[in-house]
Amino acid sequence: MTDLARLVLAAEPAPYWLAGAPPPRAPLRGTVDCDLAVIGGGFSGLWTAVIAKELYHERSVVLLEGNRIGWAASGRNGGFCEASLTHGEDNGQARFPAEYPVLRRLGAENLDAIEAFVLEHGIDCDFERTGQLSVATEEYQVEDLLSGPGKFLDADAVRAEVNSPTYLAGLWDTSGCAMVHPAKLAWGLASAGTRLGVRIFEHTPAVGLSASADGVTIRTGSGIVRARQVALGTNAFPSLLRRLRYYTVPVYDYVLMTEPLSAAQLASIGWRHRQGIGDCGNQFHYYRLTSDNRILFGGYDAIYHFGRMIRSSYDQRPATFVKLATHFFETFPSLEGLSFTHRWGGAIDTCSRFCAFFGTALGGRVAYALGYTGLGVGATRFGARVMLDLLSGSPTELTSLEMVRSKPMPFPPEPLAYVGVQATRRSLARADRQGGRRNLWLRTLDTLGMGYDS
Repeated sequence: MTDLARLVLAAEPAPYWLAGAPPPRAPLRGTVDCDLAVIGGGFSGLWTAVIAKELYHERSVVLLEGNRIGWAASGRNGGFCEASLTHGEDNGQARFPAEYPVLRRLGAENLDAIEAFVLEHGIDCDFERTGQLSVATEEYQVEDLLSGPGKFLDADAVRAEVNSPTYLAGLWDTSGCAMVHPAKLAWGLASAGTRLGVRIFEHTPAVGLSASADGVTIRTGSGIVRARQVALGTNAFPSLLRRLRYYTVPVYDYVLMTEPLSAAQLASIGWRHRQGIGDCGNQFHYYRLTSDNRILFGGYDAIYHFGRMIRSSYDQRPATFVKLATHFFETFPSLEGLSFTHRWGGAIDTCSRFCAFFGTALGGRVAYALGYTGLGVGATRFGARVMLDLLSGSPTELTSLEMVRSKPMPFPPEPLAYVGVQATRRSLARADRQGGRRNLWLRTLDTLGMGYDS
C-alpha cells in the first residue's frame, strides 16, 4: 500500500456532515389520516412539507422517512446551493431555449427564498452567499469561460483568488451559489416543519402505494397512512410508481474531507472569498471550504452499478478515494501532507436530461419530482413548489413551463443501461484527454438529447 493510500484510508469512513445528528423521531405506528403525505425526508420532501404548511396552515401534513432525516443525498453532498434549476447555463439553454430566461429568473428567486427562509427561521447551517468559481485546467476550456455569465478571470487573476498551478482561467458567478452545511439545513427544515405542524416519522419506509375511494393509501412496515394527496421525494431510490423506474439511474459520487487548515496553509492558497469551485472537465471535481476551514474535495468518478442497485457497501470505494487524493495534491501542492478526516460516497438520481422532471399519477392525487443529477440542494425547493402546484389542479406559471410538462428519455433496461453508462464514462474521459473532442458515441447521445457536458 502506498503512503497516499494509507493517508486516505486512515480517514473515518462516514459522512462528515452527519456527525451530531439530532435524536431520532419515533416511527409510525397504526393508522394516520392526513390531507398531504410526503414520502422522503431529504430536501425534496422537507421543502414540500414546509411550503405546504406555509401556504395552507390548516392542511394536515405527514412526512415519512425510511431512515433518518437527511441521511442520504441531502446529507452527503458538497453543500453547493445553486440558483440553476437546469444543471447549468448550457444545459438549460440547449434544452429549454425559449423559456430559459424565465427559468433563470425563477432560479434566482428560488435561491433568494432559501436564504430568506434560513434567516427567518434561524437555521444554523453555515449559509454563505459566496458564489461559485468555474476554473479551466486545460487550454480548450478557457474559450468556453469567455462567453459564460459572470466575471472572467485570466490565469493571474484566478490564481490571485485561489492559488493553484493547475488554473488557466476562471469564471466567477458572484451571487448564483451559496455554501451550506447540508445536513444542518435538512435538520433545520425538519425542525421548522415540526413548529409549523408537520408530523414527521423516521424509520418508516413506505412499501406500497394504492388509490382508494377518497385518496391514496400508503403502506409502511409498521402502519398505514390514508392521505388525500401524496408527494413523492424518493429521488435516487426505486420509485413507488413503477413506471418511473426507467427514468433515473443511481450514480455514486465520492468525497474526501480534510482536517482544518492552519492559517499558514490557508494563506498559501488564498481563497479569501470562500467561493465554491468546480473545474470544467467532463469528469469534474468540486470543492469548497467549511466553516472551520476544512476542504471538501469530491467528484470526478461517477460509478454506476449493474441493475440500478443502491447498497451501503457502495458508499466506500478505496480506489476512487486514492484517485481524489492524488488530484487534490496536484491542485494544491502547497498542502502536501495534509490529512483527510472523512471519506464517503452516496447515490445521485441521474436522468437523461440532467435536471429534474415532474408529473402526477393516480388521477392527479400523487405528484413527483426527481432526476436532479446532483443539483438538488437548491433546485428541490423549486421542485417542491412544482409538486404542490400540480396537486392543486389549477394552472400556474410553474405548471405551464415546458420543463415541467416534458419528460426526459428513459434509460434502457439491463444490460443495455450498464453498457451505455460505461461507454459514456470512457468516452467522456477520452474527451478530457483529447482537448474536449467528442467521439461518435457522445455525438450520438447529443443528437438524442442525452448528451452530457459539465
